[in-house]
Amino acid sequence: MNKVVSDKIESFFSKYPLKTVNKGHIFIFPQEDPEHIFHLVTGKVKVYDINQHGVEIVVLEYGPPAFFPMSWAINKQPNEFYYGAKTNVSVRQASVKDSLEFLKNNSDVLFDLLSRVYLGTDILLRRMAHIMGGNATTRVLFELAVEGRRQPENEDNTYSLSFGETELAAKAGLTRETVSRIMKDLKTKNLVSVLGKKIIILNLDKLILELDHTV
Repeated sequence: MNKVVSDKIESFFSKYPLKTVNKGHIFIFPQEDPEHIFHLVTGKVKVYDINQHGVEIVVLEYGPPAFFPMSWAINKQPNEFYYGAKTNVSVRQASVKDSLEFLKNNSDVLFDLLSRVYLGTDILLRRMAHIMGGNATTRVLFELAVEGRRQPENEDNTYSLSFGETELAAKAGLTRETVSRIMKDLKTKNLVSVLGKKIIILNLDKLILELDHTV
């Protein structure tokens, strides 16, 4: 996102009070019609579902300066997911009407939103392809590769992910036990390590090559 667009977004939402909420707070429930568009100022918000076994499945994450839920606002598409605070977050809330008017009057902001939607859609489609045509190892490798590409490279050429195996299981739609078994194999291959509640990708190129070989 370029500075002109980010400044416009910040200028529009700055008219509304800043609110701080704790990790775990749910902004939107499934089948709920939101009353506001939320602008994420700090922290992370996850979009997830809960399957019939009570397992949380994460489908999307937002970081600043995202605003949501735009699919519902634009299309009035019924919401099927939970929107919850992954960390402590601060947000501003604007009315749906004002938010849509802002987008209509600022084509550059609308274009930026569209570009980010397409990037997210591409990731979702690739995830579906791996789920439909791959196995559990493929799904874990895919999630690690996607998250690794989003992170800055450390000085030692590694990549630090801000989550552990439990959250990785939620992202991949697998049980914690299955992910632990796969991670043990990846550690043996010297592709990843675990430091506290963080996963470290030791060699992103080799990890992606491993993904290619499992497809």
